[in-house]
Amino acid sequence: MPQTAQKNSLSIDQLSASIPATIFDSINKTSVDDQTFIGHDRAKEALEFGLSMPAVGFNVFAMGEHGTGRQTLITQMLSHTAKTQETPSEWCYINHFDDALTPQALYLNPGEGKQLVSRLNTFIDDLIGLFPEIFDNPNYQRQKSAIERAFNKQYDEAIDLVEQHAIERGVALYEEKGEVGFAPLIDGQPISDKDFSQLDESQRAEFYQKLAELEHFLAEQLLELPLWKRNSSEQQRTLRTDTAKQTIKPLLKEMEHEFASNLGILKYLKTIKNNIVDEVLEILANESTESRDDKDARKVMVERFVPNLLVDRGNDEGAPVVYEQNPTFQNLFGQVDFGTFQGSTYTSYRLIRAGALHKANGGYLLLDAEKLLNQPMVWTRLKLALKTGQITIENPYSEFSPPSVYSLQPEKIPLKVKVVLLGDADIYYMLQEYDQEFTELFRVLADFDRYVAHDNDNLKAYGNIICQRAIKLGYPEVSNEALVEMVRFALRKAEHQSKISANIVLVNDLLDEAVYLAKKANETDLITAEHIQLALKAKQRRTGRISETWLSDIKERQVLISTQGKQVGKVNGLTVLEIGESVFGTPARMTATVYAGSNGVTDIEREVDLGKSIHSKGVMLLTGYLGHKYGKDFPVAISANIAIEQSYGHIDGDSASMAELCALISAITQLPIDQSVAITGSINQHGEVQSIGGVNEKIEGFFQLCNDRGLTGTQGVIIPRTNVMNLMLNDDVMTAVENDKFHIYAVEDIDQALAILMSTQAGEKNSTGRYPRKSIHGLALDKLKQFADILDGSDEE
Repeated sequence: MPQTAQKNSLSIDQLSASIPATIFDSINKTSVDDQTFIGHDRAKEALEFGLSMPAVGFNVFAMGEHGTGRQTLITQMLSHTAKTQETPSEWCYINHFDDALTPQALYLNPGEGKQLVSRLNTFIDDLIGLFPEIFDNPNYQRQKSAIERAFNKQYDEAIDLVEQHAIERGVALYEEKGEVGFAPLIDGQPISDKDFSQLDESQRAEFYQKLAELEHFLAEQLLELPLWKRNSSEQQRTLRTDTAKQTIKPLLKEMEHEFASNLGILKYLKTIKNNIVDEVLEILANESTESRDDKDARKVMVERFVPNLLVDRGNDEGAPVVYEQNPTFQNLFGQVDFGTFQGSTYTSYRLIRAGALHKANGGYLLLDAEKLLNQPMVWTRLKLALKTGQITIENPYSEFSPPSVYSLQPEKIPLKVKVVLLGDADIYYMLQEYDQEFTELFRVLADFDRYVAHDNDNLKAYGNIICQRAIKLGYPEVSNEALVEMVRFALRKAEHQSKISANIVLVNDLLDEAVYLAKKANETDLITAEHIQLALKAKQRRTGRISETWLSDIKERQVLISTQGKQVGKVNGLTVLEIGESVFGTPARMTATVYAGSNGVTDIEREVDLGKSIHSKGVMLLTGYLGHKYGKDFPVAISANIAIEQSYGHIDGDSASMAELCALISAITQLPIDQSVAITGSINQHGEVQSIGGVNEKIEGFFQLCNDRGLTGTQGVIIPRTNVMNLMLNDDVMTAVENDKFHIYAVEDIDQALAILMSTQAGEKNSTGRYPRKSIHGLALDKLKQFADILDGSDEE
């Protein structure tokens, strides 16, 4: 191995973080403890401030990625805070007897709602039991009979007077079926119609004249009969009403004493007192109905007098904490339902349904920002509710409804709630930029970490979270070695040896799959490292079809990649592809050609619109490097083409810039590049190597290809020195490195990379400002000088 390669080669200890299994010895693996959280100190401080800040507008936006434990941590903090707070008021809707379309809101102390509803149901049951039997008591019947006698006396006196007047004129008076009639008398006896027809014409005419006079007299005497009847009916109605009032009054009085501390309930009971008698007389004591259905009667009474309790709260349960998973308009603000009866649609205050704002009123409401923004009109109405401090139940599409469709307009309810929105950074910054009201209403940002520090305390906490989940789900005990593998997986996801991924969901999924595989193999005593490794391989197998197809194409030489030999102007770069859950690295051949000219470095990918802006920037930096490195004594004149061979899709990122520069210098110097070594890294105009992403996948992708073709001991990968801390390589790569079958080189500048790839020193300027003639830079300088002379000669000609 050349001296530069040996100097830059990484040892096995540098390829992954070291985690001793003994660090998990102190973890509780037998009993359930409270949920612990790693990191997120900044977010915790923000939450504590936001949740305790009473001023309006200090709602919280919890910013972070899914799976970092945001919702669990927030729910736990909210629950702890809510328990120490007073239980908020209950609210219900009651019938507005003057306008049924505008139900009124009634304030209740915690626990009073159920009590009031139960008490009014008992009240209605008492009324059903009392009426109409209450009118059977002797006192009521005597008064009713006295009213009837008084009416009958007036009527009888009038009829007697008319009868006496008729007898004096030889006419008899009779009553039949409530109707008064007259008949002529002959010898003191009324005659039949047959006898009347045998009378002569003058007798019949005389009788008709008397009949007309008597009927007129009868009408005069009974002129006030409607008044007598009205007075009698009024007296009977007053009697019924007074009797009902006297019966109902003690029942209402009892309830008034029971709820004497709530003025709202007392006011409602007073309203009931003003309306209950008429309803009772109509529904329960209607004399026109022969039989009464108590079930239907009770239903009608309940629909008119029993409050619609929106949310029931216990006396000592503290403030509510509500998470609304589906924040539609109705789920958030409530709605008015409709019913049908005999083909007709109806609604009432009893059909008002509470929303999440009602349930969380006086407490805390958690909402998913993305789901919220995807619902029409919800975001605008939520902001209005928070600004006005009122909950409005309405039909959001009322303006689009036909004019014949009506709905209720319930009274607005005061709102006091702390809203916590869960969302990612894109949503937060979008709302902050485009919605001024968002900044006014959500003034507290709780920024959750993507990573936590890799130290002993966090390792123990991480292991404790895993073990607590295993205990709660009834899983077998998790061994220390299995915990090490799962922490290594979390470090791999963070792509850092000193940072652990805060996405605990991925680790939980890994544990679940390992338990499944253990049970499938009837190994249910202990979850070991082998189970975790099997779970990782199983997932890689499920998602690895695309990567296997890609490597297969390379092995079949459908894609030209060499892993042995040396070639001029060709280098194996490393790329990473992410397709859904499948993330894998694969080598890509990068080539360069040069010739005399002044066109500069041409990026073929950019020319055909396949290279995106960052990739194009990386290529343009090569021109800056060439000018800075070689163009201080003469103008650099070169025409060069750079391409990523057999690339048919869009390319972005600057991680190929170091490989492209190596291929370009190889083409200039005609020094061949070792094809057994792949390279990845970004450079600046001074030739310094910069970090790139996906370093683990890139190394493992090239290793897999070399391993399939057969490891020669010369193969390896060049990476930026600054990426060493990101290495969390798999066991196969580490074993090959340990056995000196594969090498990983870390470089700080382009000179080190060139020396490894070309087995030639890059060269340093001597005291006269010249590079050694056989060094890479010396050869490049000579070649570029030749190109410049050729162009100068052409100009002279």
